[in-house]
Amino acid sequence: TCHQPSNAMSISAEAVRGRWADTHGKDPIFAAVDGSNCPDRPQDVKESHSLLLERGLLRIALSWPPRAADGTAVRPEFRIEVVRDPTGCNTSTIYGIASAKPAISVYRRPRVAANLNYLAGGPGGAKFMSDGREPTLSSQAATAVLVHEQAKEPPAPETLRQIVDFETQIYAAQISNIRGGLLNEKAGPVALGPENLAAGKAGTQAFASFAVWRKPKMEQDPGVQIEFRASVARGSDVFLTRTFRVNEAASTCATCHRQGTTRWMDIGTTNTAAAKASPDLPLFRITCDSSAAPHPLLGRVIYTQDPGRALISGKCADVGSIVMQQFHGLAARAPYFSNGSARTLRELVDFYDRRYAVGYTEREKQDLINFLSVL
Repeated sequence: TCHQPSNAMSISAEAVRGRWADTHGKDPIFAAVDGSNCPDRPQDVKESHSLLLERGLLRIALSWPPRAADGTAVRPEFRIEVVRDPTGCNTSTIYGIASAKPAISVYRRPRVAANLNYLAGGPGGAKFMSDGREPTLSSQAATAVLVHEQAKEPPAPETLRQIVDFETQIYAAQISNIRGGLLNEKAGPVALGPENLAAGKAGTQAFASFAVWRKPKMEQDPGVQIEFRASVARGSDVFLTRTFRVNEAASTCATCHRQGTTRWMDIGTTNTAAAKASPDLPLFRITCDSSAAPHPLLGRVIYTQDPGRALISGKCADVGSIVMQQFHGLAARAPYFSNGSARTLRELVDFYDRRYAVGYTEREKQDLINFLSVL
């Protein structure tokens, strides 16, 4: 329902709007539990599903305070208050933070259910979901069955084994582009195509494999395809080598976005002042304890649309941190970022340019967009 092959095993907001039109809002993706802004809204009107229809966001309800794996409460290092609640769920007497079962509702894009072998074997150990709350694919599948599917009992161990076996055989990547042509050619860059992913060729250094597109072959006629591929090759250079400062350290795009990474960090998409103004999303005020390590950029009082990893760890320094998303199939699953705040790849690139004062030229921006569009 939420992981479609045509959307690189995630969903796009455009595809969701098509499903609403085709089914008059009866598609399972619009289930009240997580496909609506809040389950107590009227479910037969678009307005109750606006975040899913416009941004491709599902509601994620997380218990507050956090709970450890054994079910015991984790004492958070901060207080959390609801400042803005456009969906009504966080102040609801049934679903909100002051209800009988206190929970915080945040709204996030579905992760890609493909290329998971790379994540399971990634550096630092696997962490799944946007906030890294699931340690294994098996635990993630069990939670999905109980929460998203609303099953009355957990799946059997054999069922979980079959789900994981199935998931780890799925590979998704762009295979063609209207300007770049077929992208999975045998002599082409090994970073491209699901076949190279499945064969293990698209490893950590695969993004450096675009030299074959850098200079057109003499026997080829100049044209749009050759020019586009040369732009993609330049974009790979921007991704790998263009440096900028992140927390006072020299970084590149590839510093954080490596094949198989499951690290989390705060890039500012949900925390003010970097976050895009989003009156349709909730806003929380985080007040950190004086004894806690402060947020590295925003101190002890933080306004955020989604506390991210902090809702699991309870740590002030984790507010707004989200697990890095994989890049394969980006062109098929707009919008971007965990909260769907970038409608296009241009908006994504512009955000990073502003956030880290990179100073991209217009050509560098377009080259980087073209590179991201073929992965």
